[in-house]
Amino acid sequence: MTASRPHRILLSVGDPAGIGPDLILNAARNNFAAEIVAVGSPECLLQRAELLGLPVTLETFQAGQARQNHRPGVLPIIALQPAAPVIAGKADPRNADHVLECIRTATTLCLDGVGDALVTLPVNKAMINAGGFPFSGHTEFIAVLCGNCHPVMMLQNKALRVILTTTHIPLRQVADSITRDLLRKVIEIAHADLRLRMGVANPRLLICGLNPHAGEGGYLGSEEQEVIGPELGSLRARGFNIQGPVPADTAFIPPRLATADAVIVMYHDQGLPVLKSMGFGESVNITLGLPIIRTSVDHGTAYELAGAGTASADSLLAAIECALEMAKRSDRDRA
Repeated sequence: MTASRPHRILLSVGDPAGIGPDLILNAARNNFAAEIVAVGSPECLLQRAELLGLPVTLETFQAGQARQNHRPGVLPIIALQPAAPVIAGKADPRNADHVLECIRTATTLCLDGVGDALVTLPVNKAMINAGGFPFSGHTEFIAVLCGNCHPVMMLQNKALRVILTTTHIPLRQVADSITRDLLRKVIEIAHADLRLRMGVANPRLLICGLNPHAGEGGYLGSEEQEVIGPELGSLRARGFNIQGPVPADTAFIPPRLATADAVIVMYHDQGLPVLKSMGFGESVNITLGLPIIRTSVDHGTAYELAGAGTASADSLLAAIECALEMAKRSDRDRA
């Protein structure tokens, strides 16, 4: 990527009835040293712009067109039409396929090199499933589109990085899902992407146990002794800089965090409540282990805020800037 050829960041609109359109329209008013392209319904964006009183000019995007830095108030768009009319704040399962097609199109364009990074806006898993499409989340869906690679979910803000061993599964399935093979894959991918895409030269990883008090010697659970501990020992022998398993209730105290570049937790709600308490609305969701760069906001569709003019675009702006920094780093590494 040369200085005269800006990076191109694709934004999939997410659920058009949620706050995704609001956030994109607000973000489009800002300056970016990159080209920002929306993937979604032009009619939905124009209707939402009128509702919010935000002037915007939409331009039809052509894949072969010359790249240019973003012009505030002007938004190139890859037009995809929903099956049913979009009403702000009203989820409609008839548009489930439209939501998935926006993600699918944006991902494919990044795989083809048309886009340098993908930033996804929030979707509603229940709405998509109600529309007849099995869907557990962006992370898993995009991984399949990228060739069934192993995705690793990381959220970060200015205070903390949290990496998930398991993602969107019921809590009762977590213990059976954590195997030495899974843990090894997650740590290897986290280590590699922190180095190559985040610029952390020698990642220091803090690994949480699964059970209270990290099993307390087997009295409160055996996973630490039988699975987590042995695999961490094997990885240490290979040169990985890792601590653990440590009790999750003390993993996030400042002295411990000062010794780690990221905390790896065993399940979704073991780490994300802590991270979001340190910067909700300012955090970025990053999928590691993909052949493309993908970031996202740290919140949901917030239907009650759609069209109200009160939704904050801070997380989207952070996600765009993070994607751009990762794209720049990828260029430097290839040079």
